[in-house]
Amino acid sequence: MNTRVSAVIRPRPVDDPALRLFVLHHAGGSHLAYTPWVSHFPADWDVCLVEAPGRGALSVVPAQVTTEALAAYLLEDLLPWLDAPFAFFGHSMGALVGYELTLQTVERGLEPPVWLGISACETPFEEELPGVRDPLHTMNGPDLRTALAAMGGLPPAILEDDDVWALYEPRLRADFQLVESWRPRPAGRSRIPVPCSLFGGEEDHVVTPAELAAWSDGADQLLGEHLYPGSHFYWDGQIDVIAAQIVEEIDTAVPGLATW
Repeated sequence: MNTRVSAVIRPRPVDDPALRLFVLHHAGGSHLAYTPWVSHFPADWDVCLVEAPGRGALSVVPAQVTTEALAAYLLEDLLPWLDAPFAFFGHSMGALVGYELTLQTVERGLEPPVWLGISACETPFEEELPGVRDPLHTMNGPDLRTALAAMGGLPPAILEDDDVWALYEPRLRADFQLVESWRPRPAGRSRIPVPCSLFGGEEDHVVTPAELAAWSDGADQLLGEHLYPGSHFYWDGQIDVIAAQIVEEIDTAVPGLATW
């Protein structure tokens, strides 16, 4: 008997959807941060929030510490839901996982997504990751808490309460190890084979607009780059605007999927 808990959460299940949109969360986050997004998409879209191991109902599942392994783990849970047109939208770590999932669908001979949304994530097309930032996953506890406070996106209680921090710290380190240890595939095997769009914050100092724009070097069909007021978590307070742009981008990639 298969007792595996699925990584796919469907807050508003839609049978026979026009599209399934898989939303992939950031490092240290969970699907809960994206639950408010669901109501902003067309009613005939099945919006699926994807949870990485090590949190929520998957808290007893060991965290994956490579992008390839995490994408392979998640793909097994996504397979039953790939019977309709589907797309990926990922923020930060989630964008890197969405990119890897896209490549793995192609490598496994599966139908690829109709669109990939990349939010606040550095390009994977450099031989070495850009910048000289100290790796977050190897920082000592106080320095890591300071860096995460500056980045935003975590409730203050996690960073300020020692007991709560002790619970979250292993998950955060595993997620950042995954992102910071990732290296691109050999040339020719890393290009994005599907329509894609870029999203980011105008004042993002974690992933600058220039670093975000560098994804265009490996995109076969870049539909657009969209920058919004704000920093790394630019979508806070303007989910409706971001969701509307996602709908427009997917409708450009596959006309007719966006109905209200």
